Amino acid sequence: MIEIPDDMHPDVVPLAFLLGIWEGVGVGDYPTIEAFRFGQQVTFTQDGRPFLAYTSRTWLLDDDGNRVRPLATETGYWKSKLDGSVEVTLAHPTGIVEIWLGETDKGRIEMRTDVVARTVDAKEYTAGHRLYGLVKGELMYAYDMAAMGHPLQSHMSAQLKRVDREIAAE
Repeated sequence: MIEIPDDMHPDVVPLAFLLGIWEGVGVGDYPTIEAFRFGQQVTFTQDGRPFLAYTSRTWLLDDDGNRVRPLATETGYWKSKLDGSVEVTLAHPTGIVEIWLGETDKGRIEMRTDVVARTVDAKEYTAGHRLYGLVKGELMYAYDMAAMGHPLQSHMSAQLKRVDREIAAE
């Protein structure tokens, strides 16, 4: 059962299953890079306003599961409406900002990029598709990407376990 905080804005109740700190491992691959394993920590918090605050950090793992070095970081805000629509804004320190649009239904979210903006120095990235699902209490996701002249295709997937039910933003 999903715990709904008393002060949670009604519009984001459909996203309540995301609240907390999640950690786990995943795999990544793309035509322009070597396949890799990564660790990840994702945090979703709320403070009563009509959005969830979001941060994600990943790091490269060696064959023994040890952290080698930081990989991607992203931060942003997730909004939803009672009709199931989802809107996400994400910013990356590599010079990319994205707006994602999608839908949520009973522990499942599917979304696609609506806008991708890049700084002059950012790598070419044109589109994304993400699928999230709560499966037996774990957060699973798959991320497809179009970048560096390649069409939309599988890039990353991970399986995350909730390690803390943090429900309020600091």
